[in-house]
Amino acid sequence: MKKRPVIIVTGTSGSGKSTALAAFEDSGFYCVDNMPIELIAQFLAQSDDDAVETQEAGWAFGMDLRDKHFLPKYRPLMEELKQKGYDAKIVFLDADEQILLRRYNQTRRHHPLGHCGSLLDAIRAEKRQLQPLRKTADHLIDTSRFSVHELKYAILGIARQHTAISGMAINVVSFGFKYGPPSEADLVMDVRFLANPFFVPELKPLDGESAAVQEYVLKDPETAIFLKSFTELLDHLIPLYEKEGKAYLTIAIGCTGGRHRSVVIAQKVYDHIQCKQPTVRLIHRDIQFG
Repeated sequence: MKKRPVIIVTGTSGSGKSTALAAFEDSGFYCVDNMPIELIAQFLAQSDDDAVETQEAGWAFGMDLRDKHFLPKYRPLMEELKQKGYDAKIVFLDADEQILLRRYNQTRRHHPLGHCGSLLDAIRAEKRQLQPLRKTADHLIDTSRFSVHELKYAILGIARQHTAISGMAINVVSFGFKYGPPSEADLVMDVRFLANPFFVPELKPLDGESAAVQEYVLKDPETAIFLKSFTELLDHLIPLYEKEGKAYLTIAIGCTGGRHRSVVIAQKVYDHIQCKQPTVRLIHRDIQFG
């Protein structure tokens, strides 16, 4: 019997490995961060011997230079896992050094190679040490321009390649055009033609999740006409995308600030799709800004 996948999530510090692990966990993987590399084979053997069948899609381990044995021993580990029948893969996350500098300055965390001198020295030293591993990675993700949602989306795509997750995964994302459309969007719908609660004093401080804003947007006859036409279009397109073999689809719905109209419409679109497609998620990207 083919064994479930084992994913090693690694890369430069500050590149988003914790977010990637969380995304694997959302995809059904059993995730462990910073497990010593010498314990992984033993951990997997124990999991295989467990009499209770687990529901995890696979395992994902966060590993990096915090474990001093990681670099010298990752090649033998990967070979051993593949010999034992595991679908073992390496996901390597990286980012530009200036991006990593900014992230560290924002979080004020200590770099694992902080003893190397300045923070920039530590980042460059880590990149040099990880370069051979980077070249052998099965999946390389540059997170320099990624938002948290975009990184999770990329990880979902990888998870789907190595598991039997059924059905096309659909993300419905509300956003504000003044912050730019989501880079991962497949379909973008502009709803700035709808009546805007922003210009109603009592509604302006609220967001699209509030009952008052929803009522204001949805009571407009133009909204009902639009929703009927748009959901009918999606009902036609989604099966065609799935038939084409698309693993995931992002439907982005935007208004000016991403706080009122797009949130209301994205919720209605999500509710409509969820009735037929359980693998759908709703993300309000800019609701906190507006």
